[in-house]
Amino acid sequence: MAISAKLVKELREKTGSGMMDCKKALEEANGDVEKAAEILREKGMAKSVKKAGRIAAEGIVVSYIHMGGKIGAMVEVNCETDFVAKTDGFHDFAKDIAMHVAAANPKYLNPEDVPAEEVEHEREILTIQAQNEGKPEKIIEKMVEGRLKKFYSEICLMEQPFIKDPDKSINDLVKEQIMNIGENVKIRRFARFEMGEGLEKKEENFAEEVAKQMGE
Repeated sequence: MAISAKLVKELREKTGSGMMDCKKALEEANGDVEKAAEILREKGMAKSVKKAGRIAAEGIVVSYIHMGGKIGAMVEVNCETDFVAKTDGFHDFAKDIAMHVAAANPKYLNPEDVPAEEVEHEREILTIQAQNEGKPEKIIEKMVEGRLKKFYSEICLMEQPFIKDPDKSINDLVKEQIMNIGENVKIRRFARFEMGEGLEKKEENFAEEVAKQMGE
């Protein structure tokens, strides 16, 4: 059966698992969220699943400034208790996320946050690419889904490879944090700023400027 983004989001929020892991578990469970959660537990994610279902209403907002003030980022990272929020380890984790945002420039937090029209546009392009490569119709859909996963890993923070350790995604990093501190952890939101971004910079014609100064 077709798995909706809403179901994937629900399972992600319940388990803290990655989008593709949730989608596969839901497909295996024929769309049953509770059964899909059990499948994820059976695959060794029991502890993180249990903790990821708890409310994370505490946390911190941290910032990171790079390149002499040219690029900056802010993130809100939530946990369950004020005690954890004040620990050096949690601050270091949040700082790493802010640094990653500054460096990797994600557009969205999760794949389900990407507007449907943007996903469909990308899907159309990837389908045409596969067709132009002469791939058989029966495998084009699987190819497109695989390439969409790469698309998400480029623009979605939780799916991006961590800049300090590309073998791990940000989602993997969050799971590790959950296991290490024994509390649920969520990256709630982020913002990135780049000096002059979106502004039209005036380009001066040097010859014309000199002529003006000479009164010509």
